[in-house]
Amino acid sequence: MSAAREERKEHLLGFLRTIQKAGRPIGSLSESERLVTSGLIDSLAILQIVTYLETSYDIDFALRGVDPEQLGSIGGILDLIEQENR
Repeated sequence: MSAAREERKEHLLGFLRTIQKAGRPIGSLSESERLVTSGLIDSLAILQIVTYLETSYDIDFALRGVDPEQLGSIGGILDLIEQENR
């Protein structure tokens, strides 16, 4: 994993800690594990993730659309950030 991806992951995990449901440590999730299915967040939290990405990484979801599948895992979110920052 590149240093930039690792840094983005740490920022993302910090954000997810602010919106996660109690009871499951976020550090135990793999990058591919589904956030909603795992019980870490509820489906409404996807909107909070969109807002986080728009403000933190200038991703314009009005232009690109929202793909809940891509926003459903830590790895998917990190891949999206990398795609948008090219």
